Amino acid sequence: MQKTLTATPSPSAFLELLKPITWFAPMWAFMCGVVSSGQSPWAHFPFVFLGILLAGPLVCATSQAVNDWYDRHVDAINEPNRPIPSGRIPGRWGLYIACIWTVLSLLVATSLGSWVLIAAAFGLALAWAYSAPPLRLKQNGWWGNSAVAICYEGLPWFTGAAVMSGGLPDTRVIVLALLYSLGAHGIMTLNDFKSVEGDQKMGVLSLPVHLGVDRAAKFACLVMALPQFAVVYLLCAWGHLFYAMAIVGLLGGQLMLMVDLVASPRAKAPWYNATGTTLYVLGMLVSSFAIRASMGGP
Repeated sequence: MQKTLTATPSPSAFLELLKPITWFAPMWAFMCGVVSSGQSPWAHFPFVFLGILLAGPLVCATSQAVNDWYDRHVDAINEPNRPIPSGRIPGRWGLYIACIWTVLSLLVATSLGSWVLIAAAFGLALAWAYSAPPLRLKQNGWWGNSAVAICYEGLPWFTGAAVMSGGLPDTRVIVLALLYSLGAHGIMTLNDFKSVEGDQKMGVLSLPVHLGVDRAAKFACLVMALPQFAVVYLLCAWGHLFYAMAIVGLLGGQLMLMVDLVASPRAKAPWYNATGTTLYVLGMLVSSFAIRASMGGP
């Protein structure tokens, strides 16, 4: 027992807890913010590097550690090989890592300006609220998916633009970040199809549990598509017809893929995440270049 209490995590278990594979989405969104700022990333490379570090290996990784700590009892039943229930992250080290990473995230955010600090603090608050009692937003698909969508898309995008501009980003940047965050709510719903039975047993009201699998799939598709129609409209209104047509093409591809998704949601959700979601995030980048072009960026 004493050995377990005094042991420290191995580097491999520590890295597994922080789940590097999940860092891509917020890092991509951060780079969309950098692009949409109209500034040269090479001229501000140290800040861009710190921002990427903040979006992925710090804030996102913090959310993973928090989630695994507060899910450790459920994971001991469903996924006992995870770092905490398997004992590879011993004692209370999971909680310690989550707390240390929260502080590190805030320290890095402080060096990047007040708006970045505000965004990071808000994102970290959502990360803790998502997993930790008493709020534990993940128990409800409406609130939990909203929190994750904002943290993975909107806040990193805002942060990237704020890092580059040194202040509050352009209103158009904020609007696009919000719209793509809204659409990401549907993407988060796709991740819930794989755990319907477990969620039912544990009383988790994910949207597939709350609405039923078929209705949740249709709703997710609607939520993913409608914000992109709004993006197309806004880009046209702002005079970016070429970029708007590019978004239309990417959205058309998603709509075709959605037909198969709706026909077999649980079987096709992973496939759609690898195909339709890729088209979705490419649209984010296209819209970022549209705003960049209007600012005369290089």
